[in-house]
Amino acid sequence: MLILSVILQSFLLVTMTFTGGSKLAGAKNFVEMFDSLKLPQWFRVVTGLVQLAGAVGLAIGYWQLAAATWAGIWIGITMLVACLLHLRIKHPFGQVMPSLIITLIAAALVLVNAFGVPHPV
Repeated sequence: MLILSVILQSFLLVTMTFTGGSKLAGAKNFVEMFDSLKLPQWFRVVTGLVQLAGAVGLAIGYWQLAAATWAGIWIGITMLVACLLHLRIKHPFGQVMPSLIITLIAAALVLVNAFGVPHPV
């Protein structure tokens, strides 16, 4: 189970670092997405910072399992809110899918860490 935890954690780390950094850098697709969600651009910056904070928690989680678990919760909630925002605007399901998949992967990380990875005594 430890290997599965590291795989999920690594996938989320790369994803959150890339998307959070892209949001902070003002990548055109994220600027347009936040416009379509009817959200101000400052919220894109805040979202990028939230994602990078989750990535930091995941990186720390390689040494402290609890940090990875809490980062998974943090990212899961963030991406669940993203799903709800896409649904509120009635975006096609294809635009909801990336957020939904990342939410499920974060939930899997939390469950694996909470119940599947042996904790040191």
